[in-house]
Amino acid sequence: MPELLQKIDGLVDRLANRLIWRFAPKKLDVRTDVPLVSFTFDDVPDSALHQGAEILERHGVRGTFYIAGGLEGRVEPDRTLITAAGCEALSRREHEVGCHTFSHSKIKRLTGGALAQDLDRNADYLARGGVGEPARNFAFPYNAAWPMARKELGRRYRTCRAAGEAINRGAVDPLMLKAVEIRQPEQHAFGLTRWIDDLVAQPGWLVFFTHDIAPRPTPYGCTPETFEHLVRYAVEKRCTVLPVDKALDRLGG
Repeated sequence: MPELLQKIDGLVDRLANRLIWRFAPKKLDVRTDVPLVSFTFDDVPDSALHQGAEILERHGVRGTFYIAGGLEGRVEPDRTLITAAGCEALSRREHEVGCHTFSHSKIKRLTGGALAQDLDRNADYLARGGVGEPARNFAFPYNAAWPMARKELGRRYRTCRAAGEAINRGAVDPLMLKAVEIRQPEQHAFGLTRWIDDLVAQPGWLVFFTHDIAPRPTPYGCTPETFEHLVRYAVEKRCTVLPVDKALDRLGG
């Protein structure tokens, strides 16, 4: 029964996302002659700091790291989560620190005033941890949006990011940005350069997201070699690589 309930829950999430993408008002006009790429990280594992951020910096670019403060320092079998000191280091090194809730709960489970309280708690966590700027952009835990949360999220953030496996072009809902996941198997992750080729042929805003960058990645990450391959390819193809907030500024959003 728990497995059946989990499948039903996942189906509800997918339906909610599709309904929002289809019916939500489109307020951000993504028109650009320059192909824009943003590399983003969710949760965030400490390897995203020690490997991911360093790779971006080697190529002279920066990324967006969506932090869930309630995961701070958690040690799991295949990864360790970032600490407050790591968040401060990302901010000091000019990466963008975004919000991923505090509890890392699906949005639809934060009912009543619970969502506002959770987001306030994450904001306080980041501020106390030394992150200089308040989070201006958000990523849905588990990529699961919820229509009833849009008012609260829209009041706080410039954008919210889900998945969607698409490049943002034309009229885009800023509270449901689409993104392409960098994940296992490694051959699949390595081949995501095809999205960059598509972007160069028809400019828009390509948002990548991943989790850990490790020699033995989780199913939701990739190796340092593959991540560097993607970043280098984007730079060599003369894409403009920016954190989410700066990409928005570039688009006039």
